[in-house]
Amino acid sequence: MKVLDRLRPAALFLLRLSVGVIFVQQGYLKLFVNRAVFLKLFPSWGFPAYFAYIAGALEFFGGILLIVGLMTRAMALLFAMEMAIALVTVHIPHGGWHDVHATGLVLLLSTGSFALAAVGAGSWSVDARSFERPERLPTTTAVTGASSVLPKQPSGGR
Repeated sequence: MKVLDRLRPAALFLLRLSVGVIFVQQGYLKLFVNRAVFLKLFPSWGFPAYFAYIAGALEFFGGILLIVGLMTRAMALLFAMEMAIALVTVHIPHGGWHDVHATGLVLLLSTGSFALAAVGAGSWSVDARSFERPERLPTTTAVTGASSVLPKQPSGGR
């Protein structure tokens, strides 16, 4: 399974890209295209109308952050919670579990977002370059010029 392990960065990038693009598109619709429709829909679902702006901004700007892999875990956790709330309060009551058109995308976005929150952005991300500690730290000795790899430091508290 080493081949699949080598595909992990690409898989996480594709997951971030696909989930992020869908959220950007949905946020764009809420903020710029069908604003009046969503301002009427949200109260019919039991939410204040201004939640359309909050959801739209979260989805549009948060989706961009997911795509580039910046603040991935935090944004993905917010998306997972948003989609879980939407699933339970809107999609299941209006379509039920049997209606895949009502629940399928929201369920997939929720679980995909949760997976990104749990696993992280992967090595092809701004997060990996800026915030996350590398698994291994390559070093070079000044005297011999030989290269070595230091193992990851164990986390304490076990």
